[in-house]
Amino acid sequence: MDANGVNSNSNVLFSTEALEKVNKIIAQYPEGKQKSALIPILHLAQKEFGGWLDVPVMDYIATLLHISSIEVYEVATFYTMFNMQPVGKYVLEVCRTGPCMLKGSDQIIDYIKEKLQINEGETTQDGLFTLKPAECLGACGYAPMMQIGKFYHEHLTKEKVDEIIELCKEAKITVQ
Repeated sequence: MDANGVNSNSNVLFSTEALEKVNKIIAQYPEGKQKSALIPILHLAQKEFGGWLDVPVMDYIATLLHISSIEVYEVATFYTMFNMQPVGKYVLEVCRTGPCMLKGSDQIIDYIKEKLQINEGETTQDGLFTLKPAECLGACGYAPMMQIGKFYHEHLTKEKVDEIIELCKEAKITVQ
């Protein structure tokens, strides 16, 4: 094991800056309750390691928190905000629950699939877009809607979807 508590044969390591953030997050919880830091550290890891969480990354987090790997897998696979496979630069999370569905989210999802030539969970060949239907995103009054990064795009129509996709292609929409 190295100074970060990682097996020396692992090539997964947080950057110095990220590791400082991890340690600050862990320090917010009492001794023996490090698992409480799991969700914020998963977010940090997803950002640090290319937008998704693979098994070596989750194992690394388990080591840092002194918990079993399965405890990390259970949380990471439960929440849809964590990606278990590589994703595009822009993850189009279209809400598909009741209110959005009543306002046409199924048609929006079908339109995006046709426009980008991908299915749900797939990424475009150029690596720009991943389509990820989502459960309730908490904006029922603005249906149908989708989230890209931390930003909501509401009252979607095919025309708005076209505009959003073009803005993404021109890098005029940020994901952070």
